[in-house]
Amino acid sequence: MEIVQPPATIKLPAQMFTGDAWADVVYRGEDPSRARADMVRFAPGARTAWHSHGLGQTLYIVEGIALIQSRGGDVLEARPGDVIWTPPGEEHWHGAAPDRFMAHIALWEGDEVDWLEHVSDAEYAGRRRS
Repeated sequence: MEIVQPPATIKLPAQMFTGDAWADVVYRGEDPSRARADMVRFAPGARTAWHSHGLGQTLYIVEGIALIQSRGGDVLEARPGDVIWTPPGEEHWHGAAPDRFMAHIALWEGDEVDWLEHVSDAEYAGRRRS
């Protein structure tokens, strides 16, 4: 057993994120493990670009109000303690509400992430449901 020294916090790239978002690596499995976990913090209005994960993704909302949308669906509003599952290959985005910071723990396996176009302002402002 050991205490693992995590890398420094990183600002996430504008190619994949709108607005300001930062990540701290919680866990990166070494072979044969493919497990990944990051704590991601979003400034108000910040969000990922559309993307999908080859083996799916789970988000655990830690603070703030999260907005999550699957391609073609309503914008889902999630709060601390909510868990969101995105199946393998499902195109989606997630980020903070316009007036609140948001933090989530993102859990996924492997490095198969397909990054797509940025989320438009109209998509971000789409119909919400809780």
